[in-house]
Amino acid sequence: MTHWIYLSSQSPRRQSLLTQIGQKFELLWPDEDEDVEALEAIHQGESPKQYVLRVTRLKLSAALSRLHQRGLKPAPILCADTTVALGHEILGKPRDRNHARHMLHALRGQSHEVMTAVSMGTADEERHALSISRVQFGQWPDDAIERYLDHGEWEGKAGAYAIQGLAAADIAHIDGSHSGIMGLPLYETAQLLRKPWKGVT
Repeated sequence: MTHWIYLSSQSPRRQSLLTQIGQKFELLWPDEDEDVEALEAIHQGESPKQYVLRVTRLKLSAALSRLHQRGLKPAPILCADTTVALGHEILGKPRDRNHARHMLHALRGQSHEVMTAVSMGTADEERHALSISRVQFGQWPDDAIERYLDHGEWEGKAGAYAIQGLAAADIAHIDGSHSGIMGLPLYETAQLLRKPWKGVT
């Protein structure tokens, strides 16, 4: 495992998952004036897979620039992005409660894909991985969806839900990586971390 890395993510789930596998890290958060949301804009005609891979690479590029500008000690940087795909439709983070309700109504009773891309890099080398899992929701009742929306767990979550939270009670089946659905596929991430990095001691 790499001795230590930078994590360019404000997600507490990703921090917890890295800690779970014993990976030491320091946080490399964006500056206040960085428009991180702009990196997640969807391009017309883009497939969910193309989207999540492109966004993660953009996040890594921005983080590498941030590291250089701050004059910090070189070390690999880890970035990740998760998206929910219902067929060819990309379900990102909901704009508001009504948007979240629309997403959850579309997902109930349906099987959908959760894609998490991981990008790691230094000034000399980049590595990338992609985890694709399938999630099957049960017939989530309207009143249960409204209670879920009241709780606020949908905010900032791709597809308007978190598998590790209240929504788990209405998930009938998953096929793939539970940690990937949470936002950081541990198997794929560990593979990226195990090989030595060029120019890093």
